[in-house]
Amino acid sequence: MAASATRLRRLASAAVAVTACGGAVLLTPSVSSNDRASGRPTVESLRQIINDPSAVVPSRTLQESALISSKSGPLDILVVGGGATGCGVALDAATRGLRVGLVEREDFSCGTSSRSTKLIHGGVRYLEKAVFGLDYGQLKLVFHALEERKQVIENAPHLCHALPCMTPCFDWFEVVYYWMGLKMYDLVAGRRLLHFSRYYSAQESVELFPTLARKGKGRSLRGTVVYYDGQMNDSRLNVGLACTAALAGAAVLNHAEVVSFLKDEGTQRIIGARIRDNLSGQEFDAYAKVVVNAAGPFCDSVRKMANKDALPMICPSSGVHIVLPDYYSPDGMGLIVPKTKDGRVVFMLPWLGRTIAGTTDSSTSITPLPEPNENEIQFILDAICDYLNIKVRRTDVLSAWSGIRPLAVDPNAKNTESISRDHVVSEEYPGLVTITGGKWTTYRSMAEDAVNAAIKSGKLSPSNECITSNLRLIGGDGWEPSLFTVLAQQYVRMKKSDGGKVVPGVMDTAAAKHLSRAYGTLAERVATIAQNENLGKRLAHGYPYLEAEVAYCARNEYCESAVDFIARRSRLAFLDTDAASHALPRIIEILATEHNWDKSRQKEEMQKAKEFLETFKSSKNAHFHDGKHQ
Repeated sequence: MAASATRLRRLASAAVAVTACGGAVLLTPSVSSNDRASGRPTVESLRQIINDPSAVVPSRTLQESALISSKSGPLDILVVGGGATGCGVALDAATRGLRVGLVEREDFSCGTSSRSTKLIHGGVRYLEKAVFGLDYGQLKLVFHALEERKQVIENAPHLCHALPCMTPCFDWFEVVYYWMGLKMYDLVAGRRLLHFSRYYSAQESVELFPTLARKGKGRSLRGTVVYYDGQMNDSRLNVGLACTAALAGAAVLNHAEVVSFLKDEGTQRIIGARIRDNLSGQEFDAYAKVVVNAAGPFCDSVRKMANKDALPMICPSSGVHIVLPDYYSPDGMGLIVPKTKDGRVVFMLPWLGRTIAGTTDSSTSITPLPEPNENEIQFILDAICDYLNIKVRRTDVLSAWSGIRPLAVDPNAKNTESISRDHVVSEEYPGLVTITGGKWTTYRSMAEDAVNAAIKSGKLSPSNECITSNLRLIGGDGWEPSLFTVLAQQYVRMKKSDGGKVVPGVMDTAAAKHLSRAYGTLAERVATIAQNENLGKRLAHGYPYLEAEVAYCARNEYCESAVDFIARRSRLAFLDTDAASHALPRIIEILATEHNWDKSRQKEEMQKAKEFLETFKSSKNAHFHDGKHQ
């Protein structure tokens, strides 16, 4: 409680400052270019800035100005792409004392990084391949991923947690096979182990997972083997990386795309990029000693800007996911089927109060807004149906989406037949370092490798080694699982009724837990807005998201559009497209107040958001005929 009291005092000080300035937010100074010129900040001072619960990220206007001013003194590194890897690169470089800029065509985590399986995993299947294929390379991947898994969870404890996953066994051979395999997974994890795996009898398994079928395809359940991996709120983790990088001094700018590269006329080395701000339409040049291409599935498009003859290094694959009601799986226990009838993995996991189910990857084409194939949706439903004792219905699908994973082929490799499940760092064109491949779990080490390559390419002079293996992200330092009790006890939700009357409401446990998990130690700032600005009403029935979050994200998390909020700041679009659609008018109304949108812009936002939600093939926007989906 002492730590909570300290946070409250800091929050009160910040509130007084805001009031004294007529509502203007006073920015806590981040690491500016002047600081760097006079003497680079120490690692400890960076940690203090990032961990200060009253710190506020620089405004988007200031971030753009920092990129524009790079003409007089070039950045050390300009990152293209605001996904997990790109934001990880920006954070890593900034905390090494380098001058960093980042641009993202849409929003942070708008692509693959928000459409993941939500698992932070070491790779059980890779371990199986390593053992049976005697493949040391696969084993190294597992060792590395398990190391990174632990660090991701520790660096963002409010957004990540350990999740038990149950593997059903319908004969005794499967029991022995999976028990031995998952014990080996425990052994490989070593000190990085989350919890020990164990066997449960059929009766114990059904008690833990009530919807699990006792019989399947004429076989009786013999028991289950439960092991642990990590789970995350992927896009909020990505936004947290961007905001942490901004506090560390990086100039991060979403809704800004690279139009072309700037090259030295003599050496033809890339020295920057022409950038278009997609919100204002303004174009400007940003100069940098090295450009890091972290554009995920679109990294080949960026490479072709430098060299139109560049060979492809991306082999895109698609992973489809659906969201079902919470009663499909118990809270705190997932179900993973390692091998379905066609050899794919199917999982069913509790996530943010609902159930997420999905498959492994299949080949696809690259598109900005991938849509799930109906056959894939039906495959998932059919696959989980074999293991559940309840009726699985297409009408239960609340949301469905597809994500593109950029599997990498090293363009410098002599043999490109084997697609890498690891990441690839390459500098084929002077001044342009490309990082691609890998997975969410290993984003931090991918970023470290990319920054190391950039330092070598640009002959940069960092002030220290990489520190991100032990760096809490914004909102993570000092967070405890019990923080929600402080919110529930000390705050109320002031709600404005339809008639304009303001009425108090309790900060119920569901809302308090959500704020604590989504914002960490910064949750009190969101609760303060709910209490002091009469924005305590829920945005959608059955979901804990509050109006105050829209205002907070607009002010503190670079939330620049309605889609930014429903997809990446909250997860409404991914959880329930119908609920997201109903919440849109109020979300747009609050954002219009925060960003001074006129009626035309508000109408445009509504149209774009509805088009975006149409790509999520829930039962609400699917077309049925005679009871079957067409």
